Amino acid sequence: MSEQRMDERQLRLEPVTPDNLDTAIGIEVAPEQSRFVTPVVKSLAQAYVYPEAAWPRLIRDGDRAVGFLMAFLDIDWRGDGSRSDVRSGLWRLNIAADEQRRGYGAFAVRAVAEEIRRRGGSRFYVTWEQGEDGPEEFYLRLGFRKTGELSGEQIVGVLDLGEAG
Repeated sequence: MSEQRMDERQLRLEPVTPDNLDTAIGIEVAPEQSRFVTPVVKSLAQAYVYPEAAWPRLIRDGDRAVGFLMAFLDIDWRGDGSRSDVRSGLWRLNIAADEQRRGYGAFAVRAVAEEIRRRGGSRFYVTWEQGEDGPEEFYLRLGFRKTGELSGEQIVGVLDLGEAG
């Protein structure tokens, strides 16, 4: 899609509320991607359990819900309480099967990058599972690089956002 046509759309993120909960839960990826993506309902349960870190948002194009994302913000990556490695990034990204390849995923990544910068961050992390139909090429195309780390069995990627502020 051309840059001009992308700008004409009304892309925005919207908090998940009681009014749009069913819409958010109804977002489903393509069947071949389902092994790589956690269902929205589980993401929202995790957001409830980790409210200090989770940032769930519905992705809208005008009045249409086209996807869901959940960022993690300022988490203690090591989990040891030291906060020696605090990170922010994309926890989940679900673009509806019939809305893919239209720039919504890239919009979601840019929106999370803006939120991380707004909060003073300069690095954007993401994890993914490798495999056919997986998201690795998408993230690498957007400029993420593999860190060499694993989170569980997932690859850890990072995007340098430059100096914050």
